[in-house]
Amino acid sequence: MTVNNISAKELTQKVLSNEKVFIVDVRNTDAFDDWKVEGRNVEVINAPYTEIKEKGIDSFLDMLPESQRIYVICAKGNSSLKAAEVIAEAGYTDVYSITGGMSAWSEHLEPIKIGDLQGGGTLHQFVRIGKGCLSYLIQSNGEAAIVDAARMTEPYRKILAENDIKLTRVLDTHLHADHISGGRELAENSRAEYFLPPKDAEDLQFSYEPVKDGDQYEVGYSIIKALYSPGHTIGSTSYIIDDQYLLTGDILFIDSIGRPDLAGKAEDWAGDLRTTLYRRYKDLDENLFVLPAHYMGINEMNEDGSISAKLGTLYQENHGLNINDEEEFRKTVSENLPPQPNSYEEIRKTNMGKESPDEEQQTVMETGPNRCAVR
Repeated sequence: MTVNNISAKELTQKVLSNEKVFIVDVRNTDAFDDWKVEGRNVEVINAPYTEIKEKGIDSFLDMLPESQRIYVICAKGNSSLKAAEVIAEAGYTDVYSITGGMSAWSEHLEPIKIGDLQGGGTLHQFVRIGKGCLSYLIQSNGEAAIVDAARMTEPYRKILAENDIKLTRVLDTHLHADHISGGRELAENSRAEYFLPPKDAEDLQFSYEPVKDGDQYEVGYSIIKALYSPGHTIGSTSYIIDDQYLLTGDILFIDSIGRPDLAGKAEDWAGDLRTTLYRRYKDLDENLFVLPAHYMGINEMNEDGSISAKLGTLYQENHGLNINDEEEFRKTVSENLPPQPNSYEEIRKTNMGKESPDEEQQTVMETGPNRCAVR
């Protein structure tokens, strides 16, 4: 029987368009329990390939749909192809192996247009659906800025090249600990300026432009304003685009708030986080659209797959913005937190220029779910 292949991009587009998707994940159960493909209309089961080899497919057949396409995924795309062939041999005629497996799923970036800017131009959000990371491309009058870039820089370059846009500024909201930033690479290869909050850059091993509270940067006809907003890190800085959009980094999410413990400073930074969320942001226009650097679950997605909500709406609906007691808030953001991101210390050192892992090592370091938020 013939087994077809499907790319991570094709699968992403199906998930974002809310198509019905059935996935057989053939990784070992511990890997599956830690991290899997998710979607509003996705059903995924775990059938470890080791068990399929040992016992055959029969014990899993009653879990498979009879009249629906079956997608099979593994870590890198090897075992899924073999498992898909076994499923096809059992009489299922519409079976696909996901090329590159969870590794490819983790690294795919899907651009979604958020909207037009007041000064002309557009704002795009890049959804890294397998990792929960979000990054942004602001373009106006032939110039562009990128915020919180992923290390897979080709999707950004593609849009820049297709639209003949010059990248002039690259900004990170903070020193990331859960994923490797593509900011420095983009800046160096495009001869753009790379910006980072100086309080997060004390041990940086390369040159950068320091971001200060109140700084303003022109990108074509658009204006980016820096707003110092510590709490997730001591340097965390938000960016306001044309008084329309608030890029919050890892301080505020749609359904949660940032965790202050990834540098071992939960007790010290909890107060900074509360001040940012309950004072600095509270003074902003409630009609600003919040655009975070991560999302926690598929339930936070809009119908088009984007992640955004008005600031005023979040003050009504986000539990993390409605903890009146200061001690309760401190406990919430410093106790019972999810596990820290995989390899977060190595990722921090890489983003500081202290370590230079190869491509395969970087993929391994970033394996796993997003864990930047308080539960």
